[in-house]
Amino acid sequence: MEKKRCEWANGKNPEMVRYHDNEWGVPAFDDRVLFEFLVLEGAQAGLSWETILNKRKGYRKVFSGFSPEKIAKFSNAKLDSILGVPDIVRNRAKVYSVRVNARAFLRVQKEYGSFSKYFWNFTRGKALQHSFRSSKEIPSETPLSQEISKDLKIRGFTFVGPTICYAFMQAVGMVNDHETGCFRYTQAREERK
Repeated sequence: MEKKRCEWANGKNPEMVRYHDNEWGVPAFDDRVLFEFLVLEGAQAGLSWETILNKRKGYRKVFSGFSPEKIAKFSNAKLDSILGVPDIVRNRAKVYSVRVNARAFLRVQKEYGSFSKYFWNFTRGKALQHSFRSSKEIPSETPLSQEISKDLKIRGFTFVGPTICYAFMQAVGMVNDHETGCFRYTQAREERK
């Protein structure tokens, strides 16, 4: 019998299924992982997550494995060369935002000791448990994602609006938005204990 998954993961793309089953909603505390998802969620703006997931390897390659230390030093010429790579979303504002966000990310790390400490402080280190039966019930933003977005913007981040922040929160497990009928819903609850 096939496992029941969240509606968005019921397509035929095996990469989407793998991502749903193994990554989405798993609490992430590693700064590199958090930076990767912050970049990818920003790149998704106006596009489907499937498009971004299909380009993830390209992003890892051109953005030095999502090393904020390396990306912060990228020259304009380097960013312009990245714009020619077909394996990413070739949007100038989005590509340049990766360097802007890397620099802001490093400032947050310096201030808090890690981006993870800063980010998870918004929920006192705890993942929020939701109980949505359908994807139609899941909000695109929340008061918390609005608060995080506002704070990130004050700190110099770009492509971090409330909707992007909420998708980021879902991806890195700050919230459990697996539908209650999804096999990962209960597992995700257990991962938070």
